[in-house]
Amino acid sequence: MSSLDGDVSQNGSLKRVDALRALAEIEEFDFSRSLDKPPRTLNMERQRSCDERSMNELFGVPSPSPRPSSRAENNFRLSDHLDGLYSPGRRSGFNTPRSQYGFETHPSVAEAWDALRRSLVFFRGQPVGTIAALDNNTDEQLNYDQVFVRDFVPSALAFLMNGEPEIVKNFILKTLRLQSWEKKIDRFHLGEGVMPASFKVLHDPIRNSETLMADFGESAIGRVAPVDSGFWWIFLLRAYTKSTGDTSLAEMPECQKGMRLILSLCLSEGFDTFPTLLCADGCCMIDRRMGVYGYPIEIQALFFMALRCALLLLKQDDEGKEFVERITKRLHALSFHMRSYYWIDLKQLNDIYRYKTEEYSHTAVNKFNVIPDSLPEWIFDFMPVHGGYFIGNVSPAKMDFRWFCLGNCIAILSSLATPEQSTAIMDLIESRWEELVGEMPLKVIYPAIESHEWRIVTGCDPKNTRWSYHNGGSWPVLLWLLTAACIKTGRPQIARRAIELAETRLVKDNWPEYYDGKLGRFIGKQARKFQTWSVAGYLVAKMLLEDPSHLGMVALEEDKQMKPPMRRSHSWTF
Repeated sequence: MSSLDGDVSQNGSLKRVDALRALAEIEEFDFSRSLDKPPRTLNMERQRSCDERSMNELFGVPSPSPRPSSRAENNFRLSDHLDGLYSPGRRSGFNTPRSQYGFETHPSVAEAWDALRRSLVFFRGQPVGTIAALDNNTDEQLNYDQVFVRDFVPSALAFLMNGEPEIVKNFILKTLRLQSWEKKIDRFHLGEGVMPASFKVLHDPIRNSETLMADFGESAIGRVAPVDSGFWWIFLLRAYTKSTGDTSLAEMPECQKGMRLILSLCLSEGFDTFPTLLCADGCCMIDRRMGVYGYPIEIQALFFMALRCALLLLKQDDEGKEFVERITKRLHALSFHMRSYYWIDLKQLNDIYRYKTEEYSHTAVNKFNVIPDSLPEWIFDFMPVHGGYFIGNVSPAKMDFRWFCLGNCIAILSSLATPEQSTAIMDLIESRWEELVGEMPLKVIYPAIESHEWRIVTGCDPKNTRWSYHNGGSWPVLLWLLTAACIKTGRPQIARRAIELAETRLVKDNWPEYYDGKLGRFIGKQARKFQTWSVAGYLVAKMLLEDPSHLGMVALEEDKQMKPPMRRSHSWTF
Protein backbone atom coordinates (compact mmCIF):
# COMPACT_ATOMS: atom_id res chain seq x y z
CA MET A 1 0.00 0.00 0.00
CA SER A 2 1.37 3.39 -0.95
CA SER A 3 2.04 5.99 1.72
CA LEU A 4 -0.24 9.01 1.56
CA ASP A 5 1.37 10.78 4.35
CA GLY A 6 3.78 12.78 2.51
CA ASP A 7 7.41 13.17 2.73
CA VAL A 8 9.82 11.47 5.06
CA SER A 9 13.48 12.35 5.24
CA GLN A 10 16.13 9.65 5.42
CA ASN A 11 16.60 10.08 9.15
CA GLY A 12 12.91 9.32 9.71
CA SER A 13 11.72 12.79 10.67
CA LEU A 14 8.60 14.03 8.96
CA LYS A 15 8.58 17.28 7.07
CA ARG A 16 5.49 19.39 6.73
CA VAL A 17 4.07 19.67 3.24
CA ASP A 18 4.40 23.23 2.10
CA ALA A 19 1.27 24.83 3.53
CA LEU A 20 2.10 28.17 2.02
CA ARG A 21 1.28 27.30 -1.57
CA ALA A 22 -1.18 29.82 -2.90
CA LEU A 23 -4.80 28.81 -3.19
CA ALA A 24 -4.69 29.64 -6.87
CA GLU A 25 -2.02 26.97 -7.17
CA ILE A 26 -4.23 24.49 -5.33
CA GLU A 27 -6.87 24.81 -8.03
CA GLU A 28 -4.43 23.11 -10.38
CA PHE A 29 -3.06 20.76 -7.73
CA ASP A 30 -3.18 17.03 -8.48
CA PHE A 31 -3.73 15.61 -4.99
CA SER A 32 -3.34 11.94 -5.82
CA ARG A 33 -0.26 12.41 -8.01
CA SER A 34 1.63 14.22 -5.26
CA LEU A 35 0.76 11.47 -2.81
CA ASP A 36 2.10 8.77 -5.11
CA LYS A 37 5.58 10.24 -5.10
CA PRO A 38 8.18 8.28 -3.14
CA PRO A 39 9.16 9.68 0.26
CA ARG A 40 11.65 12.51 0.08
CA THR A 41 12.35 15.81 1.76
CA LEU A 42 10.29 18.60 0.29
CA ASN A 43 11.93 21.70 -1.04
CA MET A 44 10.25 24.18 1.24
CA GLU A 45 11.21 27.09 -1.01
CA ARG A 46 8.66 26.36 -3.73
CA GLN A 47 8.18 29.10 -6.22
CA ARG A 48 5.04 31.04 -5.48
CA SER A 49 2.35 31.21 -8.13
CA CYS A 50 1.85 34.39 -10.13
CA ASP A 51 -1.49 34.95 -8.43
CA GLU A 52 0.08 34.81 -4.96
CA ARG A 53 2.90 37.16 -5.93
CA SER A 54 0.55 39.65 -7.53
CA MET A 55 -1.83 39.61 -4.55
CA ASN A 56 1.01 40.12 -2.09
CA GLU A 57 2.48 42.93 -4.15
CA LEU A 58 -0.94 44.51 -4.57
CA PHE A 59 -1.56 44.66 -0.82
CA GLY A 60 2.05 45.35 0.10
CA VAL A 61 2.26 42.15 2.09
CA PRO A 62 5.63 40.50 2.61
CA SER A 63 6.03 37.03 1.22
CA PRO A 64 5.18 34.32 3.75
CA SER A 65 8.28 32.48 4.83
CA PRO A 66 8.09 28.72 5.23
CA ARG A 67 7.79 27.48 8.78
CA PRO A 68 9.47 24.19 9.63
CA SER A 69 7.57 21.69 11.69
CA SER A 70 8.01 22.30 15.39
CA ARG A 71 7.47 18.64 16.16
CA ALA A 72 10.34 16.58 17.42
CA GLU A 73 11.48 13.64 15.39
CA ASN A 74 8.82 10.92 15.55
CA ASN A 75 9.42 7.19 15.46
CA PHE A 76 6.54 5.92 13.28
CA ARG A 77 5.87 2.28 13.94
CA LEU A 78 2.66 2.54 11.90
CA SER A 79 4.01 5.07 9.46
CA ASP A 80 4.58 2.61 6.67
CA HIS A 81 0.85 2.03 6.61
CA LEU A 82 -0.40 5.59 7.14
CA ASP A 83 -1.53 7.36 4.02
CA GLY A 84 -2.37 10.97 3.29
CA LEU A 85 -0.46 14.16 3.74
CA TYR A 86 1.36 14.50 7.02
CA SER A 87 -0.55 17.28 8.67
CA PRO A 88 1.36 18.76 11.59
CA GLY A 89 -0.83 20.13 14.32
CA ARG A 90 0.73 23.53 14.44
CA ARG A 91 -1.29 26.51 15.51
CA SER A 92 -3.25 28.24 12.82
CA GLY A 93 -3.06 31.96 12.29
CA PHE A 94 -6.58 32.26 13.65
CA ASN A 95 -5.39 32.82 17.21
CA THR A 96 -3.91 36.12 16.10
CA PRO A 97 -5.42 39.18 14.38
CA ARG A 98 -3.77 38.26 11.09
CA SER A 99 -3.50 34.99 9.24
CA GLN A 100 -0.19 33.46 8.17
CA TYR A 101 -0.63 34.99 4.72
CA GLY A 102 -0.61 38.48 6.20
CA PHE A 103 -4.24 39.25 5.37
CA GLU A 104 -6.77 40.27 7.97
CA THR A 105 -8.86 37.29 9.02
CA HIS A 106 -12.62 37.55 8.76
CA PRO A 107 -14.25 38.86 11.97
CA SER A 108 -16.30 35.66 12.12
CA VAL A 109 -13.15 33.65 12.89
CA ALA A 110 -12.49 35.28 16.27
CA GLU A 111 -16.17 34.97 17.16
CA ALA A 112 -16.09 31.31 16.20
CA TRP A 113 -13.05 30.48 18.33
CA ASP A 114 -14.63 32.23 21.29
CA ALA A 115 -17.85 30.25 20.86
CA LEU A 116 -15.97 26.97 20.42
CA ARG A 117 -13.93 27.45 23.59
CA ARG A 118 -17.04 28.35 25.59
CA SER A 119 -18.55 25.01 24.53
CA LEU A 120 -15.76 22.94 26.11
CA VAL A 121 -16.83 20.21 28.53
CA PHE A 122 -14.49 19.23 31.38
CA PHE A 123 -14.31 15.99 33.33
CA ARG A 124 -12.17 15.97 36.45
CA GLY A 125 -10.26 18.99 35.26
CA GLN A 126 -9.56 17.79 31.72
CA PRO A 127 -11.37 18.86 28.51
CA VAL A 128 -13.14 15.83 27.04
CA GLY A 129 -15.38 17.29 24.35
CA THR A 130 -17.69 20.11 23.33
CA ILE A 131 -21.34 20.53 24.18
CA ALA A 132 -23.80 20.17 21.27
CA ALA A 133 -25.24 23.67 21.69
CA LEU A 134 -24.83 26.54 24.12
CA ASP A 135 -28.16 28.26 23.53
CA ASN A 136 -29.01 30.12 26.72
CA ASN A 137 -32.22 31.51 25.26
CA THR A 138 -34.15 28.27 25.55
CA ASP A 139 -35.20 26.35 28.64
CA GLU A 140 -35.74 23.14 26.69
CA GLN A 141 -32.34 21.47 26.72
CA LEU A 142 -33.37 18.00 25.49
CA ASN A 143 -29.98 16.40 24.82
CA TYR A 144 -28.20 19.47 23.42
CA ASP A 145 -26.27 19.72 26.69
CA GLN A 146 -24.38 16.50 25.91
CA VAL A 147 -21.19 15.67 24.00
CA PHE A 148 -22.14 13.83 20.80
CA VAL A 149 -19.59 11.67 19.03
CA ARG A 150 -20.59 12.80 15.54
CA ASP A 151 -20.98 16.44 16.61
CA PHE A 152 -17.53 16.53 18.17
CA VAL A 153 -15.76 15.53 14.92
CA PRO A 154 -15.47 19.06 13.44
CA SER A 155 -14.54 20.42 16.89
CA ALA A 156 -11.80 17.81 17.16
CA LEU A 157 -10.47 18.68 13.71
CA ALA A 158 -10.44 22.38 14.57
CA PHE A 159 -8.37 21.75 17.71
CA LEU A 160 -6.01 19.40 15.86
CA MET A 161 -5.45 21.95 13.11
CA ASN A 162 -4.78 24.56 15.76
CA GLY A 163 -2.14 22.44 17.49
CA GLU A 164 -4.28 21.44 20.49
CA PRO A 165 -4.50 17.63 20.34
CA GLU A 166 -4.96 16.86 24.05
CA ILE A 167 -8.72 17.34 24.06
CA VAL A 168 -9.02 14.94 21.12
CA LYS A 169 -6.90 12.34 22.89
CA ASN A 170 -9.00 12.71 26.03
CA PHE A 171 -12.20 12.31 24.03
CA ILE A 172 -10.94 9.18 22.26
CA LEU A 173 -9.96 7.55 25.55
CA LYS A 174 -13.13 8.51 27.42
CA THR A 175 -15.46 7.21 24.69
CA LEU A 176 -13.35 4.07 24.50
CA ARG A 177 -14.02 3.49 28.20
CA LEU A 178 -17.73 4.04 27.62
CA GLN A 179 -17.71 1.42 24.86
CA SER A 180 -16.91 -1.23 27.49
CA TRP A 181 -20.04 -0.45 29.47
CA GLU A 182 -22.97 -2.85 29.51
CA LYS A 183 -25.48 -1.61 26.94
CA LYS A 184 -29.10 -2.60 27.44
CA ILE A 185 -32.42 -1.38 26.05
CA ASP A 186 -35.35 -2.91 27.90
CA ARG A 187 -34.29 -6.57 28.13
CA PHE A 188 -32.04 -6.59 25.08
CA HIS A 189 -28.25 -6.27 25.23
CA LEU A 190 -26.54 -4.31 22.46
CA GLY A 191 -23.35 -5.48 20.78
CA GLU A 192 -20.13 -5.07 22.73
CA GLY A 193 -18.58 -2.82 20.10
CA VAL A 194 -21.34 -0.18 19.98
CA MET A 195 -20.04 3.31 20.67
CA PRO A 196 -22.25 5.82 22.50
CA ALA A 197 -24.24 8.42 20.63
CA SER A 198 -23.39 10.92 23.36
CA PHE A 199 -22.33 11.35 26.96
CA LYS A 200 -22.85 13.85 29.73
CA VAL A 201 -20.79 14.88 32.76
CA LEU A 202 -22.81 14.68 35.96
CA HIS A 203 -21.67 16.79 38.92
CA ASP A 204 -22.44 15.72 42.47
CA PRO A 205 -21.95 18.79 44.68
CA ILE A 206 -22.55 16.82 47.87
CA ARG A 207 -19.85 14.21 47.24
CA ASN A 208 -17.81 16.68 45.20
CA SER A 209 -17.42 14.12 42.42
CA GLU A 210 -18.05 13.79 38.70
CA THR A 211 -19.31 10.82 36.70
CA LEU A 212 -20.08 10.18 33.05
CA MET A 213 -23.51 9.17 31.78
CA ALA A 214 -23.63 7.67 28.27
CA ASP A 215 -26.50 7.23 25.84
CA PHE A 216 -26.25 4.26 23.47
CA GLY A 217 -29.67 4.88 21.95
CA GLU A 218 -31.80 3.94 24.95
CA SER A 219 -32.69 7.61 25.52
CA ALA A 220 -32.68 8.73 21.89
CA ILE A 221 -35.82 9.67 19.99
CA GLY A 222 -36.91 6.40 18.40
CA ARG A 223 -34.49 4.33 20.52
CA VAL A 224 -32.06 3.75 17.64
CA ALA A 225 -28.41 2.87 18.25
CA PRO A 226 -25.92 5.19 16.49
CA VAL A 227 -24.33 3.13 13.70
CA ASP A 228 -22.11 6.04 12.67
CA SER A 229 -20.49 6.68 16.09
CA GLY A 230 -18.00 3.82 15.78
CA PHE A 231 -17.03 4.89 12.28
CA TRP A 232 -16.46 8.49 13.36
CA TRP A 233 -14.38 7.26 16.31
CA ILE A 234 -12.01 5.32 14.02
CA PHE A 235 -11.88 8.33 11.69
CA LEU A 236 -10.87 10.60 14.60
CA LEU A 237 -8.23 8.15 15.82
CA ARG A 238 -6.58 8.30 12.41
CA ALA A 239 -6.94 12.10 12.23
CA TYR A 240 -5.21 12.41 15.62
CA THR A 241 -2.40 10.12 14.45
CA LYS A 242 -2.00 12.07 11.21
CA SER A 243 -1.95 15.43 12.91
CA THR A 244 0.43 14.66 15.76
CA GLY A 245 2.66 11.96 14.31
CA ASP A 246 2.03 10.08 17.58
CA THR A 247 1.19 6.43 16.92
CA SER A 248 1.30 5.40 20.59
CA LEU A 249 -2.39 6.13 21.12
CA ALA A 250 -3.53 3.96 18.20
CA GLU A 251 -1.11 1.22 19.28
CA MET A 252 -2.53 1.00 22.80
CA PRO A 253 -4.08 -2.45 23.38
CA GLU A 254 -7.32 -0.75 24.42
CA CYS A 255 -7.58 1.19 21.14
CA GLN A 256 -6.70 -1.87 19.10
CA LYS A 257 -9.41 -3.84 20.91
CA GLY A 258 -11.90 -1.00 20.48
CA MET A 259 -11.37 -1.00 16.73
CA ARG A 260 -11.70 -4.76 16.53
CA LEU A 261 -14.98 -4.67 18.48
CA ILE A 262 -16.43 -2.07 16.12
CA LEU A 263 -15.27 -4.04 13.10
CA SER A 264 -16.68 -7.29 14.50
CA LEU A 265 -20.16 -5.74 14.48
CA CYS A 266 -19.81 -4.65 10.85
CA LEU A 267 -18.03 -7.65 9.38
CA SER A 268 -20.11 -10.39 11.00
CA GLU A 269 -21.64 -12.90 8.62
CA GLY A 270 -25.39 -13.20 8.22
CA PHE A 271 -28.07 -13.42 5.55
CA ASP A 272 -26.77 -10.42 3.61
CA THR A 273 -26.32 -10.76 -0.14
CA PHE A 274 -24.75 -7.28 -0.40
CA PRO A 275 -21.51 -5.93 1.14
CA THR A 276 -23.38 -2.83 2.36
CA LEU A 277 -24.68 -2.47 5.93
CA LEU A 278 -28.40 -2.85 6.64
CA CYS A 279 -29.55 -0.06 8.96
CA ALA A 280 -32.64 1.31 10.65
CA ASP A 281 -34.00 4.81 10.14
CA GLY A 282 -32.44 7.42 12.43
CA CYS A 283 -29.08 5.68 12.89
CA CYS A 284 -26.84 8.55 11.71
CA MET A 285 -26.87 12.35 11.35
CA ILE A 286 -30.41 12.01 10.02
CA ASP A 287 -31.58 10.73 13.38
CA ARG A 288 -35.31 10.82 12.79
CA ARG A 289 -37.60 8.89 10.47
CA MET A 290 -36.76 10.11 6.96
CA GLY A 291 -36.97 7.00 4.79
CA VAL A 292 -33.25 6.19 4.97
CA TYR A 293 -33.73 2.68 6.35
CA GLY A 294 -32.06 -0.04 4.30
CA TYR A 295 -28.61 0.75 2.95
CA PRO A 296 -28.18 4.56 3.25
CA ILE A 297 -25.29 6.22 1.44
CA GLU A 298 -24.13 8.09 4.58
CA ILE A 299 -23.52 4.85 6.47
CA GLN A 300 -21.96 3.04 3.51
CA ALA A 301 -19.51 5.90 2.81
CA LEU A 302 -18.57 6.16 6.50
CA PHE A 303 -18.24 2.37 6.66
CA PHE A 304 -15.84 2.49 3.71
CA MET A 305 -13.85 5.32 5.30
CA ALA A 306 -13.65 3.54 8.66
CA LEU A 307 -12.50 0.28 7.05
CA ARG A 308 -9.70 2.06 5.21
CA CYS A 309 -8.63 3.94 8.35
CA ALA A 310 -8.67 0.74 10.42
CA LEU A 311 -6.62 -1.03 7.78
CA LEU A 312 -3.91 1.56 8.35
CA LEU A 313 -4.11 1.61 12.15
CA LEU A 314 -4.42 -2.07 13.08
CA LYS A 315 -1.23 -3.72 14.28
CA GLN A 316 0.08 -6.64 12.30
CA ASP A 317 -0.22 -9.15 15.14
CA ASP A 318 -2.23 -12.37 14.95
CA GLU A 319 -5.56 -10.71 15.75
CA GLY A 320 -4.82 -7.72 13.57
CA LYS A 321 -3.86 -9.80 10.53
CA GLU A 322 -7.17 -11.67 10.66
CA PHE A 323 -9.09 -8.40 10.54
CA VAL A 324 -6.85 -6.97 7.82
CA GLU A 325 -7.73 -9.88 5.57
CA ARG A 326 -11.45 -9.50 6.24
CA ILE A 327 -11.30 -5.73 5.73
CA THR A 328 -9.46 -6.06 2.43
CA LYS A 329 -12.05 -8.47 1.03
CA ARG A 330 -14.93 -6.28 2.18
CA LEU A 331 -13.40 -3.11 0.75
CA HIS A 332 -13.10 -4.64 -2.70
CA ALA A 333 -16.68 -5.90 -2.64
CA LEU A 334 -18.04 -2.65 -1.19
CA SER A 335 -16.26 -0.38 -3.67
CA PHE A 336 -17.51 -2.45 -6.60
CA HIS A 337 -21.07 -2.49 -5.28
CA MET A 338 -21.23 1.23 -4.57
CA ARG A 339 -19.57 2.34 -7.79
CA SER A 340 -21.73 0.03 -9.84
CA TYR A 341 -25.17 0.33 -8.27
CA TYR A 342 -25.30 3.64 -6.38
CA TRP A 343 -23.78 5.87 -9.04
CA ILE A 344 -26.07 7.85 -11.32
CA ASP A 345 -25.46 10.34 -14.10
CA LEU A 346 -27.37 11.25 -17.24
CA LYS A 347 -26.49 8.05 -19.07
CA GLN A 348 -27.30 5.83 -16.10
CA LEU A 349 -30.59 7.65 -15.61
CA ASN A 350 -31.52 7.03 -19.22
CA ASP A 351 -30.63 3.34 -18.86
CA ILE A 352 -32.85 2.95 -15.80
CA TYR A 353 -35.65 4.76 -17.64
CA ARG A 354 -35.51 2.00 -20.29
CA TYR A 355 -35.19 -0.96 -17.91
CA LYS A 356 -37.04 -4.20 -18.46
CA THR A 357 -38.48 -5.81 -15.34
CA GLU A 358 -39.11 -9.29 -13.99
CA GLU A 359 -35.75 -10.55 -15.24
CA TYR A 360 -34.65 -13.87 -13.81
CA SER A 361 -31.17 -15.48 -13.87
CA HIS A 362 -27.64 -14.29 -13.24
CA THR A 363 -27.58 -12.51 -16.61
CA ALA A 364 -30.26 -10.00 -15.56
CA VAL A 365 -29.39 -6.37 -16.26
CA ASN A 366 -31.97 -4.93 -13.86
CA LYS A 367 -30.62 -6.96 -10.95
CA PHE A 368 -32.71 -5.28 -8.25
CA ASN A 369 -35.92 -5.29 -10.31
CA VAL A 370 -36.30 -1.52 -10.15
CA ILE A 371 -39.53 -0.36 -11.79
CA PRO A 372 -38.84 2.52 -14.22
CA ASP A 373 -42.18 4.12 -13.33
CA SER A 374 -40.83 4.64 -9.81
CA LEU A 375 -38.40 7.29 -11.09
CA PRO A 376 -39.39 10.63 -9.49
CA GLU A 377 -40.29 13.43 -11.88
CA TRP A 378 -37.88 15.92 -10.33
CA ILE A 379 -34.75 13.95 -11.23
CA PHE A 380 -35.14 14.44 -14.98
CA ASP A 381 -34.73 18.20 -14.61
CA PHE A 382 -32.24 17.96 -11.74
CA MET A 383 -29.68 15.78 -13.54
CA PRO A 384 -27.24 17.99 -15.49
CA VAL A 385 -25.53 16.98 -18.71
CA HIS A 386 -22.19 16.93 -16.90
CA GLY A 387 -22.33 15.66 -13.35
CA GLY A 388 -23.45 12.77 -11.21
CA TYR A 389 -23.69 11.53 -7.62
CA PHE A 390 -24.22 8.53 -5.37
CA ILE A 391 -27.94 8.09 -4.76
CA GLY A 392 -29.33 7.70 -1.26
CA ASN A 393 -30.24 4.02 -1.09
CA VAL A 394 -30.38 0.83 -3.17
CA SER A 395 -32.23 -2.32 -2.18
CA PRO A 396 -34.64 -4.78 -3.86
CA ALA A 397 -37.13 -2.84 -6.03
CA LYS A 398 -36.13 0.41 -4.29
CA MET A 399 -33.87 3.27 -5.27
CA ASP A 400 -33.79 6.51 -3.31
CA PHE A 401 -32.65 9.13 -5.80
CA ARG A 402 -32.34 11.95 -3.28
CA TRP A 403 -29.03 13.80 -2.94
CA PHE A 404 -27.33 13.31 0.44
CA CYS A 405 -24.49 15.79 0.97
CA LEU A 406 -22.58 14.06 3.76
CA GLY A 407 -22.47 10.67 2.03
CA ASN A 408 -21.22 12.11 -1.26
CA CYS A 409 -18.54 14.25 0.40
CA ILE A 410 -17.28 11.30 2.45
CA ALA A 411 -17.27 9.21 -0.74
CA ILE A 412 -14.85 11.75 -2.25
CA LEU A 413 -12.62 12.02 0.84
CA SER A 414 -12.38 8.24 1.32
CA SER A 415 -11.85 7.65 -2.42
CA LEU A 416 -14.92 5.48 -2.55
CA ALA A 417 -15.66 7.72 -5.50
CA THR A 418 -13.24 7.34 -8.40
CA PRO A 419 -11.47 10.52 -9.56
CA GLU A 420 -13.95 10.75 -12.44
CA GLN A 421 -16.91 10.36 -10.10
CA SER A 422 -15.45 12.92 -7.68
CA THR A 423 -15.18 15.42 -10.51
CA ALA A 424 -18.74 14.68 -11.56
CA ILE A 425 -20.02 15.33 -8.01
CA MET A 426 -18.29 18.72 -8.03
CA ASP A 427 -19.78 19.43 -11.46
CA LEU A 428 -23.23 18.66 -10.09
CA ILE A 429 -22.77 21.04 -7.14
CA GLU A 430 -21.71 23.83 -9.48
CA SER A 431 -24.52 23.14 -11.95
CA ARG A 432 -27.18 22.94 -9.25
CA TRP A 433 -25.85 25.64 -6.93
CA GLU A 434 -29.21 27.24 -6.26
CA GLU A 435 -30.78 23.91 -5.30
CA LEU A 436 -27.92 22.48 -3.20
CA VAL A 437 -26.45 25.67 -1.72
CA GLY A 438 -28.87 28.52 -2.27
CA GLU A 439 -28.42 31.38 0.19
CA MET A 440 -26.94 29.25 3.00
CA PRO A 441 -24.81 26.14 2.54
CA LEU A 442 -25.60 23.26 2.46
CA LYS A 443 -28.67 21.13 1.79
CA VAL A 444 -28.38 17.94 3.84
CA ILE A 445 -30.90 16.28 1.48
CA TYR A 446 -32.37 17.34 -1.82
CA PRO A 447 -35.23 17.55 -2.59
CA ALA A 448 -37.62 17.78 0.33
CA ILE A 449 -40.50 15.35 0.55
CA GLU A 450 -43.95 16.83 1.07
CA SER A 451 -47.71 16.25 1.10
CA HIS A 452 -48.81 12.62 1.13
CA GLU A 453 -45.27 11.31 0.75
CA TRP A 454 -44.19 13.32 3.80
CA ARG A 455 -47.03 11.84 5.86
CA ILE A 456 -46.12 8.28 4.84
CA VAL A 457 -42.32 8.53 5.05
CA THR A 458 -41.91 10.66 8.20
CA GLY A 459 -45.08 9.67 10.05
CA CYS A 460 -46.21 13.32 9.97
CA ASP A 461 -43.05 14.45 11.81
CA PRO A 462 -43.65 18.13 12.76
CA LYS A 463 -39.90 18.81 12.86
CA ASN A 464 -39.17 17.42 9.39
CA THR A 465 -41.70 19.43 7.43
CA ARG A 466 -40.71 20.32 3.87
CA TRP A 467 -37.48 22.31 3.50
CA SER A 468 -36.82 22.12 7.24
CA TYR A 469 -34.39 20.26 9.49
CA HIS A 470 -33.38 16.97 7.83
CA ASN A 471 -36.07 17.30 5.16
CA GLY A 472 -34.21 19.67 2.86
CA GLY A 473 -32.84 21.98 5.55
CA SER A 474 -29.49 23.76 5.12
CA TRP A 475 -26.74 22.81 7.60
CA PRO A 476 -23.65 25.05 7.98
CA VAL A 477 -21.68 22.17 9.57
CA LEU A 478 -21.42 20.58 6.13
CA LEU A 479 -19.06 23.39 5.06
CA TRP A 480 -16.00 21.51 6.29
CA LEU A 481 -16.88 18.40 4.30
CA LEU A 482 -17.52 20.41 1.14
CA THR A 483 -14.27 22.35 1.57
CA ALA A 484 -12.20 19.20 2.06
CA ALA A 485 -13.84 17.58 -0.98
CA CYS A 486 -13.23 20.72 -3.04
CA ILE A 487 -9.53 20.84 -2.15
CA LYS A 488 -9.10 17.12 -2.87
CA THR A 489 -10.65 17.57 -6.33
CA GLY A 490 -8.72 20.77 -7.06
CA ARG A 491 -11.80 23.01 -6.91
CA PRO A 492 -11.29 25.26 -3.83
CA GLN A 493 -13.10 28.13 -5.55
CA ILE A 494 -16.38 26.28 -4.93
CA ALA A 495 -15.66 26.09 -1.20
CA ARG A 496 -14.52 29.70 -1.07
CA ARG A 497 -17.79 30.81 -2.63
CA ALA A 498 -19.83 28.79 -0.11
CA ILE A 499 -17.83 30.06 2.87
CA GLU A 500 -18.21 33.68 1.81
CA LEU A 501 -21.94 33.08 1.55
CA ALA A 502 -22.11 31.63 5.05
CA GLU A 503 -20.05 34.49 6.51
CA THR A 504 -22.79 36.97 5.63
CA ARG A 505 -25.16 35.33 8.11
CA LEU A 506 -23.61 32.96 10.66
CA VAL A 507 -22.32 35.43 13.26
CA LYS A 508 -25.28 37.76 12.87
CA ASP A 509 -27.66 34.82 13.34
CA ASN A 510 -25.69 33.43 16.34
CA TRP A 511 -24.52 30.21 14.65
CA PRO A 512 -27.83 28.39 14.11
CA GLU A 513 -28.01 24.62 13.87
CA TYR A 514 -29.79 24.74 10.50
CA TYR A 515 -31.74 26.99 8.13
CA ASP A 516 -35.15 26.45 6.54
CA GLY A 517 -36.63 27.17 3.14
CA LYS A 518 -35.84 26.19 -0.42
CA LEU A 519 -32.92 28.60 -0.50
CA GLY A 520 -31.99 28.32 3.19
CA ARG A 521 -33.11 31.87 3.80
CA PHE A 522 -34.70 31.44 7.24
CA ILE A 523 -33.23 30.36 10.58
CA GLY A 524 -34.68 26.93 11.33
CA LYS A 525 -37.95 27.02 13.22
CA GLN A 526 -36.56 24.77 15.97
CA ALA A 527 -32.86 25.45 15.38
CA ARG A 528 -30.66 25.94 18.43
CA LYS A 529 -28.40 28.97 18.46
CA PHE A 530 -24.65 28.66 19.10
CA GLN A 531 -24.71 25.14 17.72
CA THR A 532 -21.14 23.96 18.25
CA TRP A 533 -20.69 21.98 15.08
CA SER A 534 -21.90 24.93 13.01
CA VAL A 535 -19.11 26.95 14.64
CA ALA A 536 -16.48 24.22 14.27
CA GLY A 537 -17.49 23.32 10.72
CA TYR A 538 -16.87 26.91 9.67
CA LEU A 539 -13.48 27.04 11.42
CA VAL A 540 -12.30 23.78 9.85
CA ALA A 541 -13.37 25.00 6.41
CA LYS A 542 -11.41 28.23 6.88
CA MET A 543 -8.30 26.44 8.13
CA LEU A 544 -8.38 23.93 5.28
CA LEU A 545 -8.38 26.78 2.78
CA GLU A 546 -5.59 28.57 4.66
CA ASP A 547 -3.45 25.44 4.94
CA PRO A 548 -4.42 22.69 2.49
CA SER A 549 -1.86 20.29 3.98
CA HIS A 550 -4.46 19.68 6.72
CA LEU A 551 -6.35 17.69 4.11
CA GLY A 552 -4.19 14.72 5.05
CA MET A 553 -6.14 14.40 8.31
CA VAL A 554 -9.44 13.76 6.58
CA ALA A 555 -8.70 12.39 3.11
CA LEU A 556 -7.36 9.16 1.64
CA GLU A 557 -5.99 8.67 -1.83
CA GLU A 558 -7.43 6.11 -4.21
CA ASP A 559 -6.36 2.52 -3.67
CA LYS A 560 -5.16 1.43 -7.09
CA GLN A 561 -6.14 -2.16 -6.34
CA MET A 562 -9.82 -1.20 -6.13
CA LYS A 563 -10.38 -0.55 -9.82
CA PRO A 564 -13.71 0.85 -11.03
CA PRO A 565 -16.09 -1.74 -12.52
CA MET A 566 -16.17 -2.46 -16.23
CA ARG A 567 -19.38 -1.08 -17.68
CA ARG A 568 -21.29 -2.76 -20.44
CA SER A 569 -21.56 -0.77 -23.63
CA HIS A 570 -25.35 -0.65 -23.85
CA SER A 571 -26.63 -1.03 -20.33
CA TRP A 572 -25.89 -0.27 -16.73
CA THR A 573 -25.33 -3.55 -14.92
CA PHE A 574 -27.80 -3.65 -12.06
